[in-house]
Amino acid sequence: MAQNASMEEFEALLNESLEMDTPNEGTVVKGKVIAVEAGQAIIDVGYKMEGRVDLKEFANPGEAPEIAAGDEVEVYLRAAENARGEAVLSREMARREEAWDRLEKAYADDQRVEGAIFGRVKGGFTVDLGGAVAFLPGSQVDVRPVRDAGPLMGLKQPFQILKMDRRRGNIVVSRRAILEESRAEQRAEVIAKLTEGDTVDGVVKNITEYGAFVDLGGVDGLLHVTDMAWRRVNHPSEILSIGETVKVQVIKINKDTHRISLGMKQLQEDPWDLVGAKYPLGSVHTGRVTNITDYGAFVELEPGVEGLVHVSEMSWTKKNVHPGKIVSTSQEVEVMVLEIDPAKRRVSLGLKQTQRNPWEVFAETHPVGTEVEGEVKNITEFGLFIGLPGDIDGMVHLSDLSWDERGEDAIQNYRKGDMVKAVVSEVDVEKERISLSIKALDGDPFADAIGGVKRGSIITVEVTSIEDGGIEVTYDGLKSFIRRSDLSRDRAEQRPERFSVGDKIDVRVTNVDSKSRRLGLSIKAREIAEEKEAVEQYGSSDSGASLGDILGAALKGDND
Repeated sequence: MAQNASMEEFEALLNESLEMDTPNEGTVVKGKVIAVEAGQAIIDVGYKMEGRVDLKEFANPGEAPEIAAGDEVEVYLRAAENARGEAVLSREMARREEAWDRLEKAYADDQRVEGAIFGRVKGGFTVDLGGAVAFLPGSQVDVRPVRDAGPLMGLKQPFQILKMDRRRGNIVVSRRAILEESRAEQRAEVIAKLTEGDTVDGVVKNITEYGAFVDLGGVDGLLHVTDMAWRRVNHPSEILSIGETVKVQVIKINKDTHRISLGMKQLQEDPWDLVGAKYPLGSVHTGRVTNITDYGAFVELEPGVEGLVHVSEMSWTKKNVHPGKIVSTSQEVEVMVLEIDPAKRRVSLGLKQTQRNPWEVFAETHPVGTEVEGEVKNITEFGLFIGLPGDIDGMVHLSDLSWDERGEDAIQNYRKGDMVKAVVSEVDVEKERISLSIKALDGDPFADAIGGVKRGSIITVEVTSIEDGGIEVTYDGLKSFIRRSDLSRDRAEQRPERFSVGDKIDVRVTNVDSKSRRLGLSIKAREIAEEKEAVEQYGSSDSGASLGDILGAALKGDND
C-alpha cells in the first residue's frame, strides 16, 4: 500500500512539472548568480537551467563590472540548451530589450535620455543608452564644431532622440538639441535682465572679419567692426583678442531672435562733435593715408575722423592715374579742408590745393614772348607736346612749327625725346593750356619784310614770272601774284604779255594777310586811285572837262 502511494505522488509531481510553463527562447528571464569564476558569471534561471555570461556584459562603457554571487539579474534566453547542456544567456541582449522599451516610451513622450559616448565611427560617434547603442552625428555633438571629443568620452549626459527604428535597430540622438534648449533658457534669462543702453562687461569668444562675438554671461552679443572704434578698423584683431574682457554698451536687443548688438565706441567721446571747430574750411592739416581706392584716398586727420581726397583733387598734373601712384598707405600728407558735412560725417579734402597751381606759376615766370626749352613728350596729328617746368606740358600747333613748310611736313622733322626751343605765345591758366611757337624763334620774316606797308600803300615790285592768269612779282623777297583783272584799269591793257621779267612797276596794296602771309597787289587799283586824286584836284564830274584835259593839267602842274 505504501509503495502504491509513493508511485502516485511521484506521478502527480511529474505531471505538475510537465504542466508548468517553461520559458520561451528569445525572451528576458530572471536569474540568480550562483558563482563568479574564470571571467564569467554562472546564473541559475530556474527550470533546472543554468548558463554562463561574460562579466564584461555587466559593465557599462568605461566602467568595471559590479556583480557577485547571490545577485538577481535579468538575462536574455537565446537557447534553452547548447551542446554542453547549458542555457545560452546574454545580459547585453537583455539590457538592450529593456533599453528599447524604455527608449520607445521616452521617444513617444519627447523626453531626454541618459547615455555615454563610447566610440567614434564615420560621420559621428556611438552612444550607449543603457543597453541600446545609438548614433550621434558629428553635427549634433555641440552648437559649434568640436575639434576634440576626448573630454566627452564616457561621460554620462542627456541626449535627445531624433529618430528610432526598432525593427532595423537604428537610433539617432542629439546632444546639440539639449545644449540649444539650455542656451535658449539661459539666453532668455540673461536677456530679460538687459536693456538697451546698458554698459556691461563681456569676454571675447570669437573673432571674424566683420566683428567679434562677446559672451555676456551665457549669451553672446555681436560687436560689429564699425562699432569698435570711431576710427577705421580694417580687422577686429587690430584691437581685440580672444579671451579678452571688454566693456561694451548694449545697442539693440531683438526679443524675438535673442540677438544682441554691442558697441565699444559708444562709450567714447564722438570726435565729430568738434570737427567743425577744429578743421575750418581752407585750413591745411597733416594726416595719414589709411585706405586707397580707385576713386581716391582716405586720410585720417585724427582717430575717428577721416576725409576723402577725391582723385580729381590729388594732383594738378596727373589726371588719369590711379591714386596709388600718387600716395601710399600710411604715408603722411598735407591736405586742405574743402568741405564738411557733419550730418553724413564726411570731410572732403584736397591734396593739390596745398601746392601752387603750376600754370599760375608758369604764367608769372614765363610771360608771353619768353623763350623756353623742353623735351618732346608726345607727337599728335595736330602738333607737339613739350615738357615744361612744373611737370606741365605746352603745345606747339602745326601752324607754329615753320614759316616756310606746311605743318604736316614740318612735324616730320621731330621725334619723341628731342630737346627743342620755343617761344611762349599764350598761357590760359583757367583751361590749363600753354601755347608755344617754334617758328617765332626766328622772328616773323613777313612782318620784317613788309615793314610799314599797309593797305592802300603804293610800293614798287619786280616782275619774276609771266603767266596766263597774271604775273608773279616780288617785294623785298616776298612773292605775290597780280591777277589778269588787276593788271590795268583799261580792259584792253589787261594782258600779262605786255610785261617782261625784271620790269619794275608800281602797285597799290589792297590787302595784308598775316595768316596766309601774302600781300594783295593791284595795278588797276593804283590807276583808279590816281585818277580819283586828279579829279579831286583839277576838276569835278560836272565841270565839262575831259579826263584827258584833267590828266594833262595834272601832268603840266607836275612839270611846272
